[in-house]
Amino acid sequence: MVSLGKLHHIEIYVSDLSQSKVFWQWLLTEKFQYSIFQNWDQGISFKHGQTYLVFVQTEKEFKQHEYHRKNIGLNHLAFYANSSSWMDELREELIQRGIQLLYDERYPNAGGNDTYALYFEDPDRIKVEIVLEK
Repeated sequence: MVSLGKLHHIEIYVSDLSQSKVFWQWLLTEKFQYSIFQNWDQGISFKHGQTYLVFVQTEKEFKQHEYHRKNIGLNHLAFYANSSSWMDELREELIQRGIQLLYDERYPNAGGNDTYALYFEDPDRIKVEIVLEK
């Protein structure tokens, strides 16, 4: 039996599914332990355990309002890391891939002196946080 309140899935609409697929497939399947769960013309999902993330192409008539994390709605997605060296390597790969880092001048303590965290953006500028729990 699944525990009450455990997260089942999150569905996120994106402006350009092909760009989002490249970004999220790289991050979730190569850097984390997700696998592709579903893949169809208008979306893709990635599963880890019993929880999955879904990315769906926004329909043309709903694209007039661009996403911004400070508007009402999703602010960011946060994932655990298992080591600081892994995070340092990921940071270097993000730089090589031209992915926008956030708060990099304060890396790795942008979340405070007691944190080791990395922040960056996906193609729609959704903030992604990687955090090492001490």
